[in-house]
Amino acid sequence: MNMPKSDVILERMMALHPKIIDLTLDRVWRLLAALDNPQDDLPGVIHIAGTNGKGSTQAMILAGIEAAGHTAHAYTSPHLARFHERIRLAGTLIDEPALSAILNECHVANGDEPITYFEITTCAALLAFARANADYTLLEVGLGGRLDATNVVTAPRLTVITPISIDHEQYLGDTLGKIAFEKAGILKRDVPCIVAPQAEEAMVVIENVASRVGAPLLVHGQHWHVQEERGRLVYQDETGLRDLPLPNLMGGHQIVNAGTALAALRYLDLGDAAYEAAVTRADWPARMQKLDTGPLVQLAPDCELWLDGGHNAAAGAALGAVLASLAPRPTRLICGMLNTKDVEGYLRPLAAQVQGLTAVSIPDADSTLPAQATQDAARAVGMQANTADSVADALRAIAAEDPTSRVLICGSLYLAGAVLRENG
Repeated sequence: MNMPKSDVILERMMALHPKIIDLTLDRVWRLLAALDNPQDDLPGVIHIAGTNGKGSTQAMILAGIEAAGHTAHAYTSPHLARFHERIRLAGTLIDEPALSAILNECHVANGDEPITYFEITTCAALLAFARANADYTLLEVGLGGRLDATNVVTAPRLTVITPISIDHEQYLGDTLGKIAFEKAGILKRDVPCIVAPQAEEAMVVIENVASRVGAPLLVHGQHWHVQEERGRLVYQDETGLRDLPLPNLMGGHQIVNAGTALAALRYLDLGDAAYEAAVTRADWPARMQKLDTGPLVQLAPDCELWLDGGHNAAAGAALGAVLASLAPRPTRLICGMLNTKDVEGYLRPLAAQVQGLTAVSIPDADSTLPAQATQDAARAVGMQANTADSVADALRAIAAEDPTSRVLICGSLYLAGAVLRENG
């Protein structure tokens, strides 16, 4: 019998639960038991939670591990262009036959029992990781931490908490403290946790949870420090100082992400080659990614075209700082967001850096914010704004009006994924 393709199986999985997000671990534990508990057979797990910087930090840790001559599985979400991006086996994206087989096995094991799409696909990733050789496993939390489907490894090698900010309030709570409590749910007894810079309210919660569960913390500003000095990245901890190049990932916020990754790699004692590779070889699409070729680029050939998937107020502030650091050039946004986001909070830090915004709806996204609503939010924070039916239409209009402008497509990873598929 021919194996169904992965997209067919994934579509079937979407129908197993009426909600996209329903935070609990009961369904995950049930399916993992039916699969003989693959989460107990993973190579050294590094579990990463936080609001911003999880993906960049994971990419830097992965680059460091590989430069040290080791291999690592990596799990991340959401994907941009193809689901396969979520599962990296010992450094290589899972191929279609392997993905179809592992998804089908999980679908059969689950039967018709209710389980969310993220839960069952996370189980599939864990099963794939358990069956492939590697030295480490990098697990990025999907949402929160305490009740996230990745939080089933009882004894990880290391945990990491990147900066926490307000996001996903409808699931995690409406205060920084409540959100931090959910993120800190990945802490485990006797397992060290690398903690990136945090607001005081979040740090107090993390420290309280760590004390209660018995998890030692390695905290920015106490146990390790990172800063930019004279065009270099300077990292220091109790074992000494490292003078390194600036991160190849763009933006001042990547200094913090690099420091967090370096603290993890230093704990693992992977050596100088790992530390340099972490800041020079990390690959993480849709984080201030410059688009130089492709059909969309050809629509505005003299424009400088960028893509970024940040989508909350903290990401907007980081993006505003990046734009302020670039060479002066008229800058326009093409923006599409989900209806669960603080749109004005995201756009407000960008207002002073741009000459206008074209709002679009995200194609094939049920939770897209209508373009008109994004336009209204942009005008509310002082931007000139209009709408377009698509990113392509927006680019054509911008190129006609201001053919040498800088154009940043932004607001959502789902929009970024659509752009990468269209521009591929």
